[in-house]
Amino acid sequence: MTKLIPLTEAVSQFVHDGDTIYAAGFTHLIPFAAGHEIIRQGIRNLTLARATPDLIYDQMVAAGCARKVIFSYMGNPGVGSLRLVRAELEAGRLEWEEYSHFGMISRLQAGAAGLPFMPMNQTGAADLEAANPNIRRVTDPYSGKEVVVVPALNPDVAIVHVQRADAQGNAHLWGIIGEQKEAAFASKRVILTAEEIVDEAVIRSDPNRTLIPGFIVSAVCPVPFACHPSYAQGCYDRDNEFYLKWDKISESPEAVKAWLDEWVFGVKDREEYWQKLGAETHQRLRVKPNLSEPINYGEY
Repeated sequence: MTKLIPLTEAVSQFVHDGDTIYAAGFTHLIPFAAGHEIIRQGIRNLTLARATPDLIYDQMVAAGCARKVIFSYMGNPGVGSLRLVRAELEAGRLEWEEYSHFGMISRLQAGAAGLPFMPMNQTGAADLEAANPNIRRVTDPYSGKEVVVVPALNPDVAIVHVQRADAQGNAHLWGIIGEQKEAAFASKRVILTAEEIVDEAVIRSDPNRTLIPGFIVSAVCPVPFACHPSYAQGCYDRDNEFYLKWDKISESPEAVKAWLDEWVFGVKDREEYWQKLGAETHQRLRVKPNLSEPINYGEY
């Protein structure tokens, strides 16, 4: 059995107008290629959920894909504001819910566990309770003290990028681990994009690295370089120059439209996008090998 299909087909089959989408990945492994494909296919009225929206949601909001964002921290990391999302929020054209990082991940944990809500210890983010009526307090039946609770989050689709996967969707990822596992288990459908498709034996050789099991995956899409301008640990580096460049591009609606026309609508897929970036960018983002030590699982 194989779940291998092109990303264009996976988005067409599993992402629908009005869905709640969770594009997972923290700092790296951010699935930009899938976000761009959603833009190309003209999917609308999405609720975009993500702990750190990053540029991927700035671009999707600019393209008219979203009606709502659900987030914790929101910004152009290391640079400043997400100008386009912020402008839409301030103009009242975009619905929103804000949580702390802990609150956002707790929502996914509840969704993954099949629970209606998740209790949390009280944090320093008490002001969020005034801004978000979904953050509530209940009485702990054991101690009688108040605990903060947040509702489960069960996205229609989780999009997860990994370094390698087999054709059934069993996936290895390494580096900074974010909320990929929780988002995948909480969601109704999972689109997995991968830098490399490997034999099942490779995945089985290191079972503890398999954070995403194939039985929850809807589609597996081979998409090398899917994270740019983000990065994939061990594959290519973060394009910090682009994050600075986007801050300037996003100052002008005309510049944003021109960028989308050239880099999203003007290419057919991620391979064409990557080649368009050119050899100088490829060289600049190249990383040297830094292998971990092998481990011995033993044989019986």
